[in-house]
Amino acid sequence: MVFSVKTVAFSGIKAEIVEVQASKSAGVPGFVVVGLPDKAINESRERVRAVFMSLGLDFPNDHVVVNLSPADILKEGTHYDLPIALAIMGMQGYLIAENMSHFIVMGALGLDGSVERVNGVLPAAVKAVTEKLGIICPKANGAEAAWSNCDTILPIKHILELVNYFRGQSTIFPPQKPTIKDGGYKVDMKDVKGQESAKRALLIAAAGGHNLLMIGPPGSGKTMLAERLATILPKMTVREALETAMIHSIAGLLSENIDFCRPFRSPHHSASTPALIGGGRRGIPGEISLAHNGILFLDELPEFSRATLDSLRQPLESKTAIIARVMAHTEYPANFQLVAAMNPCRCGHLGTKERMCPRAPQCAAEYLGKLSGPFLDRFDIEIEVPAVNPYDLTSPHTGTDSASMLSKVNAVREMSAERFDKLGIKNMSTNAELRGEILEKALDMDTSLRQFCAESAEKCGLTARGLMRILRLARTISDLQNEKKVSKMHVIEALSYRHRLFRKPN
Repeated sequence: MVFSVKTVAFSGIKAEIVEVQASKSAGVPGFVVVGLPDKAINESRERVRAVFMSLGLDFPNDHVVVNLSPADILKEGTHYDLPIALAIMGMQGYLIAENMSHFIVMGALGLDGSVERVNGVLPAAVKAVTEKLGIICPKANGAEAAWSNCDTILPIKHILELVNYFRGQSTIFPPQKPTIKDGGYKVDMKDVKGQESAKRALLIAAAGGHNLLMIGPPGSGKTMLAERLATILPKMTVREALETAMIHSIAGLLSENIDFCRPFRSPHHSASTPALIGGGRRGIPGEISLAHNGILFLDELPEFSRATLDSLRQPLESKTAIIARVMAHTEYPANFQLVAAMNPCRCGHLGTKERMCPRAPQCAAEYLGKLSGPFLDRFDIEIEVPAVNPYDLTSPHTGTDSASMLSKVNAVREMSAERFDKLGIKNMSTNAELRGEILEKALDMDTSLRQFCAESAEKCGLTARGLMRILRLARTISDLQNEKKVSKMHVIEALSYRHRLFRKPN
């Protein structure tokens, strides 16, 4: 007799159905798991044996084979514990095959039969919805599964609850749907005194989804500004929130409450390439995927390794993190807004005669030499954030607040959405995503403006990518001023935000 239970294997945020088949065969008594299991799954054999002993059930004294089908997909994770145990129970006659055929099963097992929390329940529940199945999961993951709007969810704390449920001896109540958390932010842009020009740059970056680099001495407020950028970004849509939550579910970082605030990730400069891009043997998501639909903030930018920073170049263009391994090829979405901060030199006080080190400007050239030109070309905006004026710091007046800036950002996003609708463009939300012919239509430039842009690009030595970023930036600046056509002044302002790193220090 072969008893089958459905579970899932993950490829990025996509879940694929896996059949856990259990049967007895002739041979030396034993228990083997086949079908490319990892070490965690092989260790589940001992956990399943201990559960049978804890429940007072006889483990079959035969050659037990558990096959994970399809056999050519690598299976990883502890969520296979529960389906393996249920498959063997079914083989022994404790469960009916018809009952189990309508569910995807996930859960790790304690030695006493308790069902423990696992990663990836949300994408598994979404897969269950598409396959018109129910899902059996740990009670700790119940609210997460409920987010998928799956019709039948059985959250359990112990394996006996499920056995008794299918025997009609108990009831399993569906989980409560997670509450929507909308408590707002604990920070506000008005906390930053002075720096109005930097706030203008952040407003443009937020309105158009542009990448931003801030350069300034220590204590000038670069980190404060970056941390408050999220407060002037529109809340995520339901689709964006679900996609982001699926990534966080795979990584085991999903909270019980729904939060439509955009993610803000700020890895330390010692982070490795796999930590940033994703990887490892399991191909887990990295920081750029955890920041999907949100902000990735890199503080002390030149302190990151050059290879790590250059590995961001492709994801910034493709909006996808691709992890290639011998056994697997995994893709995660990575549509993030890159914000970075750095000092002008290692001592941090280039241009300040009283505090500048004696090696200037050579130390600045060496410090900036850690950043490659192609990587810097991915930034739309490069601004200098000067030291804060002491009179601004001691002033009782607050600066521009987040609410007023957010209203302007929302107005630009609405204008962009209307333009995309007229052009027949779908799945595009910001000006930073404009490309090719669509960008040409969105700009609607006359002959004189085209000539000016070409001459400016030649004088500034802009690459083709750099020029396209200038034009997208000019489109956002024009939208902020509620003007339908891009003018020369908009292009000039956009040009003022480029190539600050390559200016020779005084």
